[in-house]
Amino acid sequence: MTDETMTSERETWPAVWKGWRRRCPKCGSGPMLTGYLKVRDHCPVCREDLHHHRADDGPAYLTILIVGHLMAPMLLVVFQTWRPEPLILFTIFAVGCVGLSLYLLPRLKGAIVAFQWARGMYGFAPPA
Repeated sequence: MTDETMTSERETWPAVWKGWRRRCPKCGSGPMLTGYLKVRDHCPVCREDLHHHRADDGPAYLTILIVGHLMAPMLLVVFQTWRPEPLILFTIFAVGCVGLSLYLLPRLKGAIVAFQWARGMYGFAPPA
């Protein structure tokens, strides 16, 4: 690789971390989202275009995957250890699943958009 291509590369993990925090993957200070899940057309701080993203259903699939893999073993452990009443067990885990899903969904969307930005996918090509 030449020096010119190395300077135009975008670091993936710092960008994904900025996206997880729902910040612009380029500057890290501008907000990426204009609400719960709507991605801004551009960053209000550095003016980076963000409208190229194609997150689609990826954040929802990852949220379901993570919540399912965390809550299912916890449900088994809680049921075998304490044997709570079914309605109490359902209430606790329903609230836990909804709360964890609401927490993870915008963060995973930001991380996916930032990953696409860092890799130059879907029109996020780095400047030549």
